[in-house]
Amino acid sequence: MVKQQRAARTRRTLMETAAAQFDRDGYAGTSLSQISTEAGISLGALTFHFGSKSELARSVEKEGRSAVEEAVARICASSTPPLRQLVELTLELVRLIEHDDSVRAMLRLERERPGTPQCSSIWLPAVDDLLQRSHASGRLRPSVRPAVMATLVSHLIAGAEAVQRCHRASPAEPVDSAVGQLRHIWQLILPGISASEASHR
Repeated sequence: MVKQQRAARTRRTLMETAAAQFDRDGYAGTSLSQISTEAGISLGALTFHFGSKSELARSVEKEGRSAVEEAVARICASSTPPLRQLVELTLELVRLIEHDDSVRAMLRLERERPGTPQCSSIWLPAVDDLLQRSHASGRLRPSVRPAVMATLVSHLIAGAEAVQRCHRASPAEPVDSAVGQLRHIWQLILPGISASEASHR
């Protein structure tokens, strides 16, 4: 049991170190020896757990996807109105981008490794569904097209990641939290897309 726990801790340390390295330096810019040195774990122990850099990258991607899948499932299971769920979902996705190395690493790796599943395939169907439900229930203005709003949401998520990467490249520059920025953006957007109480009546 102790040996298994130690192996699990080693694997966890390697995963966390690899996620940070892939996020910062990308797939091509990261080597197993760098991860080994940064984690303080021998290269032999690393290759025991992960036979190749590709296998390690897939494990990091899987962890990032799991975090996103959990967030989507949790928020979409709530009983709040669909438009509110949409806002909360985007805020949670951006929170993950801001604070979770595995999610940021997954996003970078999916761009750098051909054939890697896209993270948007996890949350975009939920976004589409929430917008369609909001439209059907009259919570969106009649002029608002759900497909256009889904495109806007995709741009908001991509923009949040871009801002985070710029901030990490120039950490001396002060910047508000990505979640706080997105919350303010939604405060600007919602009055233009939400149906008024009068229209509900």
